Amino acid sequence: MKMHVSTSTPVLSVKPIVLSAPGRGEDLQVRVSVPATGSQLPIIIFSHGFGWSMDSYGPLVDYWAAHGFVVIQPTHLDSRTLNLPPDDPRTPLIWRFRVQDLKHILDQLDLIEASIPGLSGRLDRSRIAAAGHSWGGQTVSMLLGARVLDANGEPGEDMSDSRIKAGILLSTTGLGGADLSPFAAEHFPFMNPSFSDMRTPALVVAGDHDQSHLSTRGPDWFTDPYFLSPGRKSLLILFGAEHILGGISGYNVAETTDENPERVALLQQLTWSYLRDALNLDDSSWLAARKNLEERANTLGRIESK
Repeated sequence: MKMHVSTSTPVLSVKPIVLSAPGRGEDLQVRVSVPATGSQLPIIIFSHGFGWSMDSYGPLVDYWAAHGFVVIQPTHLDSRTLNLPPDDPRTPLIWRFRVQDLKHILDQLDLIEASIPGLSGRLDRSRIAAAGHSWGGQTVSMLLGARVLDANGEPGEDMSDSRIKAGILLSTTGLGGADLSPFAAEHFPFMNPSFSDMRTPALVVAGDHDQSHLSTRGPDWFTDPYFLSPGRKSLLILFGAEHILGGISGYNVAETTDENPERVALLQQLTWSYLRDALNLDDSSWLAARKNLEERANTLGRIESK
């Protein structure tokens, strides 16, 4: 089965669009990448990993935008571009500020649309997805219904958002408790999720060589969001992939320890086709993408769904 990918179009990228964010201590800056042509454009809000910014993840963002999505990227408070000191009173709450950043974008779509020449009237606000890598995946998972367990093991606040219709969780951390390394347990108490209410459809992506110093477990830790959540989910295991999944965080980044352009190209196509299916834009490309992967004799990865 041949997978049809829409023709690539030029992309307009605008930054920074500054959103007032009272109580945050810093205005929220976002970058928006828009296809030069097309209407009724679906939206992806992308949450970066620890230390990154709105300027990261070009290999994914550029591909999605060139193939019909408007991609909105915030710079969270943990970004190295902001250089927040460890003793800043906001530091222990950055995980909450991150979720609020994404909700703030949803609340300010009118302003964002008005800030970009030629975008007016071209957004499809009924089709919004959220994607995130690493800490960004944890951030997005909360919009999908995941919750943080308190010290007594009770689920904390429900921060899900019904405006998000689908999610992509890339290298997203799993269970806390005994599964955390002593360092993570001491410094990141919010890394204690429950996925039992994460009902929004999502694609979970994990590398089978992603060994995290934050967990006492192996790479299977990153599959927890799939196996421990209800509802329509798919899991993509990338063979040989480490935490950056072949190089998704940028075109020339030192953090990529498993550089593999073929793997990145596969991830571009699979995430695009998944969202086309999950947002009811196209019911054939995801099926074709899965078929194509199977026909490669599983040399790059495998997919399962529930």
